[in-house]
Amino acid sequence: MTGRSEPSYRTARRAGPAPVAVDTMGGDHGPDEIITGAVAAVREHGVRLVLVGQAPRIRARLDRLGMAGKIPIVHADEALSMDEGALASWRKPRSSVAIACHLVKQGRASALVSAGTTAGVVATARLRLKGQQGVMRPAIAVTLPTRPRPTVLLDAGATADVKPETLVQFAAFGTAYAQVRLGLPRPRVGLLNIGAEPGKGDKVTKRAYELLAGGQPGIEFAGNVEGDGLLSGAVDVVVTDGFTGNVALKTLEGAMRMASAEVRAALTATRTARVGALLQRRRLLGLRERFDSETYGGGVLLGLNGTVVIAHGASHARAIASACALAHDLAAGHIVEKVREQVAATRTSRFGRWTHSDRDDKDKAAEPSAEPSAADAGGDDPAGKAPGEEAGEGGRHELVAEGQEPPASP
Repeated sequence: MTGRSEPSYRTARRAGPAPVAVDTMGGDHGPDEIITGAVAAVREHGVRLVLVGQAPRIRARLDRLGMAGKIPIVHADEALSMDEGALASWRKPRSSVAIACHLVKQGRASALVSAGTTAGVVATARLRLKGQQGVMRPAIAVTLPTRPRPTVLLDAGATADVKPETLVQFAAFGTAYAQVRLGLPRPRVGLLNIGAEPGKGDKVTKRAYELLAGGQPGIEFAGNVEGDGLLSGAVDVVVTDGFTGNVALKTLEGAMRMASAEVRAALTATRTARVGALLQRRRLLGLRERFDSETYGGGVLLGLNGTVVIAHGASHARAIASACALAHDLAAGHIVEKVREQVAATRTSRFGRWTHSDRDDKDKAAEPSAEPSAADAGGDDPAGKAPGEEAGEGGRHELVAEGQEPPASP
């Protein structure tokens, strides 16, 4: 129930963005299901990809799918297991997620898709892609299948403890995301709360309400939204902290699974019910499509210097294909730049405290001027690299062509 909106609201794919880097080793069913989904994205959606992971296994799977030599491969020595947390980003600097992030950082990939552990992917992406200037904390945005159009919910699990100013930035993230993904010029933003009245909630939500209601450039604030209004479609963006958002999202997913099971049981209980279901087959299939999480791709980690799509850990090929299409659409829509512009517009002195960019500017003013190194600028190694070769935090990794062995570890 995350990530992709209905086809009529999807951003048109345009030629131009660099390939999407796919972490083939993440998820409960990697690498086979991940690679199968990636191949489907290439064939069905025309998405350009680069597969990151253990090259021999990727090459063998591509050969079975008839795609040998047609999709670039970047070898990775390590992978994050599904039971590893945030510290794995430090313990495994040569993981497939870390190398995929490096490709995005160097401009060799336009976005990252991973079905790995959420904590590990978020921590690795934050470590290697860094937060955008002025961003306090990242957030995961997901799409809810509401009527008349989809609704964006964030944060769905990236940042559990927030400040009021953080929620204002999440509103900026959600506004930019809804503009790119849903094509809405002025999306309406609601604050998830225990009541619709302005005075409801804890200190954080009350202060966030004041900041949003006071007027933020580019943000159309519509007030508080209660839990029973998440699927009403009353607003286009719902903002909350990562703890509450994750609980709300999984509660909705569980409720929908139970409702689907009950409807299926009722439609197959008697012969008459089965005949009626057959007559309504087209509408029932459309309803199943809307509520099937495999069609939504995943959540999008916003606030970093790169586009990161996190698919569900249990994703099969269909979900991975959707995630690849989502990543391509967001990169083509320049989501990172849109978020940067929206965040810059919301940074005002009324916050009464330093933002990260303010601290950075103050520190730079106090330091003697010096020419930045290539590493500081996030550029290539001054020594130069041959096309298809990278040298990042995890050392040397190359694009592996069909019939070649992966490069030896340094």
